[in-house]
Amino acid sequence: MIVKALIALFLPFLLVVFFTRVTYSRYIGALLTAALLAASVYSGYTDTVLIGVLDVLSLIAGFLYAKRVSDHLNG
Repeated sequence: MIVKALIALFLPFLLVVFFTRVTYSRYIGALLTAALLAASVYSGYTDTVLIGVLDVLSLIAGFLYAKRVSDHLNG
């Protein structure tokens, strides 16, 4: 449970940042990450509601970080 919680805290954040760097769009990065999270929930890898909440919070944090980085780079 602790390992899944740690993965839920960091993996969506890193995926949003990675997909944003690859696609040059934080919206597409967040959408792709949300699609992967939805697939993992559908497949049954998300055991508890806490893991789902941590996934969503990490996705939001990654989106905000990608926005901050892109704003810093653009001006």
